[in-house]
Amino acid sequence: MSNSKNTILIILAFFSIYVIWGSTYLLNKIAVSELPPFMLASMRFMTAGILIFIIVKLMGKSLAITKRQLVNTAIAGFLFLTIGNGVVVWALKYVDSGFAALEISSQPLVVLILMRIFQGKKIEAMSVLGVILGVIGIFLLVSQKEVVSQEDSIIGMIMIFFCMVSWASGSLFVGKADLPSNYFVNTGYQMLIGGLMLLLGSLIFGEVWSFPSEWSQKVQVSMVLLVIFGSIVAFTSFNFLLKKVSPDKVATSTYVNPIIALLLGWYFLNEEITTQSIIAAIVLLTGVYFISTKRKLVIFSRFGR
Repeated sequence: MSNSKNTILIILAFFSIYVIWGSTYLLNKIAVSELPPFMLASMRFMTAGILIFIIVKLMGKSLAITKRQLVNTAIAGFLFLTIGNGVVVWALKYVDSGFAALEISSQPLVVLILMRIFQGKKIEAMSVLGVILGVIGIFLLVSQKEVVSQEDSIIGMIMIFFCMVSWASGSLFVGKADLPSNYFVNTGYQMLIGGLMLLLGSLIFGEVWSFPSEWSQKVQVSMVLLVIFGSIVAFTSFNFLLKKVSPDKVATSTYVNPIIALLLGWYFLNEEITTQSIIAAIVLLTGVYFISTKRKLVIFSRFGR
């Protein structure tokens, strides 16, 4: 693949995970208002996985993978989709979509810490400042009385943090794992296996399933958009980027996701945007910027000589 074509694909892939994923918080919030969370996530990913396999066959590509690749796609599907996404959908029953996106905006902080723990990556001075700002931002976000007073909101916040750790672990794992070279094949197996695990979870929790014909029109539209754009387009772009750029760069989608989620939640669902949420967003996203930038703090470089 030529450098220019590769650059264009990287730009389009970043657009997908920045903008499309920012809208999925709204779509999931709409759908989970009527559907059980694990059923919703399971149907979304199994449908997307099957559609991707059909696309792969129409492209004349093979679905064959090695046993190791099958195991690795299962691990990635579990970390990304079963836990990293399915449990977030469940948490959206208790927290606003914009709030969830803001909390998840601290994802680069989690990725950085895990890279330090498991890969021994040095944390630069700018990143240290970013971590401090990230912690302050999270505190400002979760300490709001408007949030804490909501029923089961604390459980929702804790589960979202657990999902961030799972997603960050998956990002590091996929960056090094032996996976199918075709990104559609890779995504398809992750979707299908992750969806099957969510199906098992749905059955364990005794969720009642329903046919799409029984859903309201807004839920039907939300599911179609989640399957086509949120799953097939954006998640394939995500897997592509994890092989082309570093995990902490991919995690910068959290710059844009919360802004889009906040605006869409405010416009379509009348979710409240408090002054403290805005301050928390500024602090968090500033922290994310410091974590992602490669520039060093002048004050550290001057006194470090």
